[in-house]
Formats: sequence, C-alpha cells, structure tokens
Amino acid sequence: MSDTRAVRLEATNHDGSFLGKNVSMTKFASGKESGFAFADILFAIDLGNEIVLGDAFPDWRGNLHDIQLVPDLSTLVEWKPGLDSVIGDYWLKDGTPVPICPRNLVRKLVARLAVLGYTATVAVEIEATLFEESVQEARKLGYRGLTPLGGGTGATYHLARSKDWIDYMEAVVGRLDSVGIAWEAWTDEAAAGQTELNLAPTDPITLADSWARTRQIMREVAFDQGHTVTFMAKPTAGYGQGAHLNLSLQRDGENRFFAEDGPSPLMRHAVGGLLATMEGNTSLALPQITSYRRLVDFTGPPTTVSWGVNNKTAAVRAITGHPRYSRLEYRLPGADVNPYLALAGVLAGVLAGIERGIEPPEQVTDMAWCLPEGHGVTRIPDTMSKAGAALDADPLLREYLGDEFVGFWVASRRWEWMEFHTKGGDPFAELSQWESTRYFEFP
Repeated sequence: MSDTRAVRLEATNHDGSFLGKNVSMTKFASGKESGFAFADILFAIDLGNEIVLGDAFPDWRGNLHDIQLVPDLSTLVEWKPGLDSVIGDYWLKDGTPVPICPRNLVRKLVARLAVLGYTATVAVEIEATLFEESVQEARKLGYRGLTPLGGGTGATYHLARSKDWIDYMEAVVGRLDSVGIAWEAWTDEAAAGQTELNLAPTDPITLADSWARTRQIMREVAFDQGHTVTFMAKPTAGYGQGAHLNLSLQRDGENRFFAEDGPSPLMRHAVGGLLATMEGNTSLALPQITSYRRLVDFTGPPTTVSWGVNNKTAAVRAITGHPRYSRLEYRLPGADVNPYLALAGVLAGVLAGIERGIEPPEQVTDMAWCLPEGHGVTRIPDTMSKAGAALDADPLLREYLGDEFVGFWVASRRWEWMEFHTKGGDPFAELSQWESTRYFEFP
C-alpha cells in the first residue's frame, strides 16, 4: 500500500447510511489513535437532509458538538489503488463510547455474551435489485419505471440471466475478494432484476463491517457499469427484499445450538428471547416506511411472531440435527436495515432469552402466514408507529440496548412517520413517489 494517497474513514449513522471522510496520509497518521472529529449532527439529520430538532445526541443545541471517530485498524484495507479505507466507532470526548453508535451497540452485546462464555457466529443473505439504467437516469425518472437488469421475468435460481446481470455479479464478488470479504454464494432471486448474495459466517462485528462495505461495493460496481442497485425494502410494487440473519453460539469450540434430539436447551432459550423481543425489534429490523409494505402473507417475509424447525414461513427458523450447521435463521429484517442494528437487536433477544431462561411458545408446524391473532401467535407490527410503540414499551430491549438508544431511535421513527405524512407520502399507494425519492439510494 506504499502508493496510498488517502484513507477513507467509514461508519454508519442510525439510518444505516455509510458515512465518512477522506483524509490525507499525514492527517491519518496524526489521528489514527486519538480519532477524527465529526459533528454530532450526523445523528440528527434524516434521509431527506432535514435536521431532526429535539432528537439529536448528545444535547445538540445548534452549536455542533464534535464526537470522535476512532478507527479500528484491524479493518484497514486497500479499497482501490491510492485509497485505503478503515471503519471506526464513535466516542465522546470524555473517552466513553457514544451509546447510540450502532457499532458500539454490537460491541457491547458481544462483550456481554462473552461474559456468559459464548461467542456468536453469524451470516447474512443480502438481497438487492439491479436495474439497467444508470443512477443519473434513475434520478431523472424519479426511480420509477426502471428496467430490471437481466430481464423482466422474476424467477429463482435461474441461470439464464443475460450477460449484463452475470457480469455485474462477477464484478461484485471480484471486488469482495480484493478487500478480503468472504462470500459463499450468489444467485438469481424472486423478483425481476433481484439477486441474493450470501456472506460467509464470522463474528458479529466483522459481519456487520463486511455487510456495510458490500452494499457500498455493489453501488460502486453499478456506477462503474452504468447501472443502478437498490437495497430499498420494496423498490417496486412487486416483491420486496430482505436480509436474513443466521446465528449460532459456540463454547469451547462446539456449537451449543446442536442437540441430537433437536433444538438444544440453549437454542430454545435463544428462540424464546427472540420471540419475546420481536415486536419491539421490528422497529430496528424494518426501519423505514416502505419496510412495512413487505409484510404481505405468501410473499416471503414473516408476518407472525412465530418459530418452527425448518419452517421458512415462520419469523425464526430453527435448523437442527447437525453439530456444524445447527443454527437459527432470523427472517424479519428488510434489505434496508442498518447491519449493526440488525445484529444488535438479534443479540439482545438471544441474550435476554439465555439470561432469563425464556421458553418459546409452541412451534408452528404448518404455515405461519395468515394465522390470525388468538391462534397461538401474534401478528408482527405492520406499521412504523406500531413497531415504535412496541420498542418503546419493551423492558428487555431497553435493558440490553440502553434507554438512551431506545429513546433516540423511537423519536427518530416518529419523525420519519411525520415526514411521510406531511411531505407527500401516500399511505394508500402501493409505493409512493415520496418513498422512492427518499429510500432508493439510501441506505
């Protein structure tokens, strides 16, 4: 990396937008241990670049306090010739972590898990939709009526996609290889132009870092090839897209979710905690207005607070019977989720279940879609307001994520709801222009 001319500092805000700044090598050398100043207003600006007055952190009164982004040098990579990149965490000037920093939340929960003697291994299935048009063309069209890359027919696993679609995905995984992000598979997905890219199992911090960088790489490859890509939860009126998380817990080198006769007691308690916190966690897993438009029975995402062994219609799918592959698949998050907050929510639920010995309800052995209230399941909150209220009232998530974060996040979702309802959003449309403009490119 001797020809490096600059280093890009990277982190997400609460909405999952990948933020940062480029600094010279001299500047990086002077601040790589003490950190780099960022205005705390980065936690007080919404996706429309509006200042969320009254909800910023910490105690923002218009004078733009600085917080420090301290780089994690283990994440330093050569991003491209002449440019390195490094991911960091936000810290206050008194040397304490910013409690609403998404990466700090994951760190805190990983440490709490370690006190119990466990390490987590996690993986993610990233869904995204690709379009032929460049991002400039997409902007001119208002992100509507775009042409799916690879053909207009939705399918799953088909190898007959046109060469432009294949060239795009091959370029993406080539970039992943170049920066050391381990991936396992990519495939055609259900909607026209849609792909699924699976990142390899690793620890939670590494996975979240890789996930955030993978979305950036997918954007950059699209820019280079004159196409566009979106992680919007539902970019068209058709199928939506998600980000399924797979998790197992290890102790002394063994997968403690495995048992010969099915879910281990530890797995059952993890399921119990995930279901007990799922209504509140919905606010994190489905962060934007459009996220809730995915919650349609029979279309893929879960619609009930439910679990089952190898049941893909349930919100939590238990994969059992193998000492290596026994795991839980958390199927709730949308493709637009903040990677760090998705993992923080799941780890919080798992910890709550383990530390309190929460037993899950009866598993769903049939289809978990379309089950009405009162049949052993609860419907997943289907609006931002309902999910926010559930999080606000959840004592478990308040304990594990912290009052400061929960209060901040709930206030930010109330603001998002208000922006939608006062600035052009249409709750009765399948997909409003306001949503396309706001969410197509971000996060």
